[in-house]
Amino acid sequence: MTKSKTKIVLDADVINHFIRGGKLDLLPKIFPNCQFVVLDVVKREIPDLLLSELMRQINLKKSFSEEVFGKTAAEKKEYARLTASTGPALGKGESACMVYCRFNNDVVGSSNTRDVTNYCEEHGITFLTTNDFLYYAMKNNLMTVNEAHSFIQVVISNGSNPKVEDFNTYICTKIVE
Repeated sequence: MTKSKTKIVLDADVINHFIRGGKLDLLPKIFPNCQFVVLDVVKREIPDLLLSELMRQINLKKSFSEEVFGKTAAEKKEYARLTASTGPALGKGESACMVYCRFNNDVVGSSNTRDVTNYCEEHGITFLTTNDFLYYAMKNNLMTVNEAHSFIQVVISNGSNPKVEDFNTYICTKIVE
């Protein structure tokens, strides 16, 4: 029996960063044994200007796919709890990614660490930020330190706000198989 591919469920911020940086097609090269999933909830958060590039990747039907979120009652209940307007409500996209990964044992791809860190740590969910993807791109010789720094600058100049790191010292300890 063969193990199915690990799914990395991408939030809108990571998608935005990699499209704005012209490197969305780099993600499957970084983790060639993974399937990249975009939930319908997240797709609705992608600006129209960037949506065509995302849909091009999904339509290639290789490493990117789109899935409908909330197929089980447990997922719907947990999603409603996270996005409730009472208390510190979390974003719809982040919440959908985290709940999906919690119930399916997959990996979240989100740079919104303020919203995802506590929940993912509490539920044992691995999550990767844009910088973690860049770390693995450098580790796998797909990108140099200078290219990673340039990528971040391009993304910032195109209107996104990824966290700026010194990639000479940045280390990601999260393991994805």
